[in-house]
Amino acid sequence: MPPRGGERDRDRQPGRKRPGAAGPIRKRGCYFCKEKVEEIDYKNANQLRRYISEKGKIRSRRITGACRRHQRQVAVAIKRAREMALLPYVADGR
Repeated sequence: MPPRGGERDRDRQPGRKRPGAAGPIRKRGCYFCKEKVEEIDYKNANQLRRYISEKGKIRSRRITGACRRHQRQVAVAIKRAREMALLPYVADGR
């Protein structure tokens, strides 16, 4: 009887790390680290829009490719820009 809650190692396809993965995992570098940006400015709304979804939510590090330090700065900058009405809290209801 196979172990509960998972598949056996021998049943897994060799060479595949994640089920449903199209190919090998490619690590993206942080844009801010590449450009040597120390502080992220909340007044630069066009740059911050890249880190917000269509519904107005802050995108995760996994999606944006930002490092932990810069992702935290992006989140704070987005929240400040929302307070100053430079960015919307939510998207249009269309």
